[in-house]
This record gives sequence, C-alpha cells and structure tokens, in this order.
Amino acid sequence: MALPNADDSILLLHNPKCSKSRETLALLEDRGVAFETRLYLESPLDDAELLDLGTRLGKDILAFTRTKQAEFGKAGLTKDSDSGAVRAAMTSTPILMERPILIRGARAAIGRPPEDVLAILD
Repeated sequence: MALPNADDSILLLHNPKCSKSRETLALLEDRGVAFETRLYLESPLDDAELLDLGTRLGKDILAFTRTKQAEFGKAGLTKDSDSGAVRAAMTSTPILMERPILIRGARAAIGRPPEDVLAILD
C-alpha cells in the first residue's frame, strides 16, 4: 500500500500492540474519520517511503525513530548515525519507527499524544 497523496486519502501507520496506536485508531473511529490502516510491522515502509514520510512530518528520520528501543543499539546505530543508516535499519527492523503516524495528503503527524493527529484533519 503506497502512502496517500490526496487530502481525501488518510492512512494510519498502526501497531495494534501499542496503546497509543490503539488510542489513535479509536479516536479516529469515534470521530467518524474514513481511513485505511497499514500494519507497518507486517508491511514495512521502504527507503523512498521513509524519505517521503520525513518530508510530510517535517522531521529528520531520527526524530521519528525509537532510539530507546533495544533494536536501535543492536543495529549499531547511535544518535549520531547518518540518516541513510537509520532508514536502512528501519526498513529491516520496522519496530524502530515511532507510532502511530497518521498521513493525509502532503502532511503527517505522530500520535503522541493521540490528539496530535487531529491537526492534520482540519
């Protein structure tokens, strides 16, 4: 599933085991928002999608990387690692990506707290 490009297409990058991700999903459902879900652990983003996502978030890859996750160090990464190395690790170990992330058109928002995703729905 490609990242949406139109404002009427909304995609939630979701991890059902994550409480914030479940809360964000429930928030969207409670508000009647029509959206698709991508289980990014099962269908990881590729390098181009991660670059695109960073642009939509307005953040460097490290800003939406779970640096405290054990897999971060196991991948040989540090907070000084270059973005290409971080993207490569994230494509092979998608648990490193912050979650949840809601994408709508050219914008994206991290749902921490879940209400933060509402900004891109207006």
